[in-house]
Amino acid sequence: MPIHKRSAKYGRYTGGPDPLAPPVDLAEALDAVAEDVMAGYSPRHALQEFLRRGGRNRDGLDDLARRVQQRRRDLLSHHRLDGTLDEVKKLLDTAVLEERKQLARDAMMDNTDRAFREMQLQNLPPSTAAAVNELASYDWQSGSAREAYDRIKDLLGREVLEQRFAGMKQALESATDEDREAVNAMLRDLNELLGKHRRGEDTDADFQEFMARHGQFFPENPQSVEELVDTLAQRAAAAQRLLQSMSPEQRDELMQLSAQAFGSPELLAQLSELDAALQALRPGEDWTGSERFEGQEGLGLGDGTGVLQDIAELDELSEQLSQSYSGSRLDDLDLDALARQLGENAAVSARTLAEIERAMQDGGYLRRGADGDLRLSPQAMRRLGKSLLRDAARQLSGRQGSRDTRMAGAAGEQTGSSRQWEFGDAEPWDVTRTMTNAIRRTMADGGDPARGLRLAVGDIEVAETEARTQAAVALLVDVSFSMAAEGRWVPMKRTALALHHLVSTRFRGDRLQLITFGRYAQSMDIGELTALPALREQGTNLHHGLLLAGRFFRQHPSMQPVLLVVTDGEPTAHLLPDGDSWFNWPPDAETIRATVAELDRLGRTGVQATFFRLGNDPGLERFIQRMAQRVDGRVVAPEVGDLGAAVVGEYLRAHVRSAYADGEWF
Repeated sequence: MPIHKRSAKYGRYTGGPDPLAPPVDLAEALDAVAEDVMAGYSPRHALQEFLRRGGRNRDGLDDLARRVQQRRRDLLSHHRLDGTLDEVKKLLDTAVLEERKQLARDAMMDNTDRAFREMQLQNLPPSTAAAVNELASYDWQSGSAREAYDRIKDLLGREVLEQRFAGMKQALESATDEDREAVNAMLRDLNELLGKHRRGEDTDADFQEFMARHGQFFPENPQSVEELVDTLAQRAAAAQRLLQSMSPEQRDELMQLSAQAFGSPELLAQLSELDAALQALRPGEDWTGSERFEGQEGLGLGDGTGVLQDIAELDELSEQLSQSYSGSRLDDLDLDALARQLGENAAVSARTLAEIERAMQDGGYLRRGADGDLRLSPQAMRRLGKSLLRDAARQLSGRQGSRDTRMAGAAGEQTGSSRQWEFGDAEPWDVTRTMTNAIRRTMADGGDPARGLRLAVGDIEVAETEARTQAAVALLVDVSFSMAAEGRWVPMKRTALALHHLVSTRFRGDRLQLITFGRYAQSMDIGELTALPALREQGTNLHHGLLLAGRFFRQHPSMQPVLLVVTDGEPTAHLLPDGDSWFNWPPDAETIRATVAELDRLGRTGVQATFFRLGNDPGLERFIQRMAQRVDGRVVAPEVGDLGAAVVGEYLRAHVRSAYADGEWF
């Protein structure tokens, strides 16, 4: 049987978004949104800011809006609107010159007639339109002169049609009388259809019949009378704005010249009727606006109308990109218009931004709270916490003897999982997987495992274990105004998120309480802390924070209490018996006594305490050092960028100390 070969062509998918394209990467968007949320912005505002800024190697809305405005300025600064007048003047000069040459060559002509003709040509009005109209009845002696003059009428006819129907100038460049009659027939039928539509008497059959007769004049392929009216009205309104943008002299010249279009007064009458019908059907179009053109490149009536349409489209894109109207979404963007004006890459950027917005709002990363505002969802918090914990782990892994946060526990029962050995690990080796790794590496290097194996560090895997010692962890974070003023607000929140993710995913038996202390202290869940705006009230009420920590520890008496305190200032407030907060600067002696007394009570419960001192204030340094000594605690003074790694590391260290104290390592 014969074999039939079939060939196939492959190219860029043009039917909308590529169905095989990978989903958008939300990691960058989520990180940026969360960073702004932690800085005090609402999630809605944070998402809008990310969409405006864009991401790595991707334009944002502001970039696209800037390019839209630049293109608008370019159109106005590169063009002027007298292109048709210039073309007509050149054709007129050619006709007059050729006629004079013919008169000079024609020896058989009567001298009187020659003199009269030369005088008529010599005394033509300076106005191009007036000269063209005066020569309308002139009996040309030169064939080339007559041809040049007829080209003026043809040019004007094609230009006035191009103003209403894009592409008509080229389509009628070599038009015959039959072609012109077809245009007149189309205009008559169009005006009849629009008249019936205005009166509500048209039917779908009327539209289909019209398109069957004259569809070749409408490359936009409208599917209904309404779509047809929209297309024509936008073009006609742009033609009106073009005339309004001309100088009064240019406008008068063109209005006079239009009478010569195709030498057919009927054409102008049909176009005037069409304009009136479109203006009545679409009064909302801009029929009276104007623009200031200041360039050197002349535009004809058709091209100028196209430029005015481009400017109107750019203005609509600018409004869409601003997203300043109620209920705005990036799905409102006209991607086809954006591609026309700025190129396909701009449309791709906008489509990606729209997909990010849709995925963030509809994909579960932002959810609407009871008050109607958008908030980071638990899914978003988990993803962000995972990213922040990974950052902290990366910082920890660069410290000698440190432990990666991927460990499942400090000691105890094996989980059945294993991981690559890291410096500082004390878990037992997973011998089977270690040997398997060595065999695979040896064979990949071309060796023979039967002749012996040499272990490499990268081959070693250790068995993950669950920690038997559970901890009740109270993370106290300073939210006084100085934290925000000194740039420590966001790092503090990032630290809380990283620790929260570690406890909730790796140490599920532990309990974590987040406590903020400013003028007062309060317990918060991670979502509340993340969304907490920067507070401007003064006061560092560590006393109240320690009271809440003590209550939390008493709720979990069987767990090892772990206290982590992050602060950048000495206590300046304490809680009074009636519940009010007493504030004083410099720190009051009573505030210090109350804070120290509460810390001593916690110390008697065996709390493991670590104080994270931010900043280099000598008074704070002395105070924190003495506080740590009272409970046999530790002081860590990290750079603000290392705060997350420092807190996570201390939490892990507390687990290790607890394991040693319980004898689990022996």
